[in-house]
Amino acid sequence: MQQNLDYQQLKKQIKAWALEVGFQQAGISDIDLSEAGVYLNSWLEKNYHGQMEYMQRHGDKRYHPEQLVPDTLSIISVRLDYMQSKLTPYETLTKQPNKAAISRYALGRDYHKVLRKKLKKLTEKIATAIGPFGHRVFTDSAPVMEKAIAEKAGLGWIGKHSNLLNSKAGSYFFLGEIYTDLPLPPDRKQSFHCGSCTQCIQDCPTDAIVAPFQVDARRCISYLTIENKGPIPIEFRQAMGNRIYGCDDCQVVCPWNKFTQDTQEQDFSPRHQLDDIDLLTLFTWTEDEFLSKTEGSPIRRIGYQAWQRNLAVGLGNAKSSEEIIQALKDKLNTASPMVKEHIQWALKQLST
Repeated sequence: MQQNLDYQQLKKQIKAWALEVGFQQAGISDIDLSEAGVYLNSWLEKNYHGQMEYMQRHGDKRYHPEQLVPDTLSIISVRLDYMQSKLTPYETLTKQPNKAAISRYALGRDYHKVLRKKLKKLTEKIATAIGPFGHRVFTDSAPVMEKAIAEKAGLGWIGKHSNLLNSKAGSYFFLGEIYTDLPLPPDRKQSFHCGSCTQCIQDCPTDAIVAPFQVDARRCISYLTIENKGPIPIEFRQAMGNRIYGCDDCQVVCPWNKFTQDTQEQDFSPRHQLDDIDLLTLFTWTEDEFLSKTEGSPIRRIGYQAWQRNLAVGLGNAKSSEEIIQALKDKLNTASPMVKEHIQWALKQLST
């Protein structure tokens, strides 16, 4: 690495290069995440993380970046839009109980791969300009407090639903980070702009946002349909409606999302009509079809059993028909014990 670099100028160049490789914004954070660490430990003490034991792993490395990656002096934070306005609106789907409501981020290619590729290009541009430098890239794949970092880097503020909000782009974007040994000047932390609005808290289907900035994952549909490996608690099944992978309700009702920007990333375009498809169509997929059609998709990570479990609950909340009832009965004999229990619940729902 060259000596006597103008780090203020390099910071400007990094932000320009970030746009060149396809990100919408970049900012710089320092490595003092102690405030976020206090919040994290309080959240863990309340067991709001549910089965996500990985949130407790690595000790305080989450809020001590220099422990996770030695010699880290600053963090480059980037964001990448993923929404497409041409899609059938999510809120339209949740009002059609026989359709599948899938979180908008999961309709196309796995964002981990897309972001990692762009982050690698960004590090290559930096290295071309200044020579080799110490760095490591992250895309929601390690003990990294990406929202706290992005807030400190000026990319947005953490809203009452705990998602990051940007005044010019809403919240439909992914975050990525580069931990580096470059002593880049940090940006100013973004100020809070939610005011007295509590729309996200009021509209959460399962009352998972138990207080501003406090999400009890054990009640959250995103957690229940993705991270949860066991049965979906009966108390939340009706509230799930047709949300079979994730939940966007708290984002849909947020006033800041009137500023949502369309993504320029073609990889995020829906595959297999997942933005507007019937629950029954998805339920009839065999395991081989599921693995084939979700290849390269974030949906694949939950596995076929959880997919069937989620769909069975969705069908139990759908408008009853002979076709749905028969499809559920047809799977009873071959389903795993967990899925079978959800199918039986669905059949009971449809018969009342």
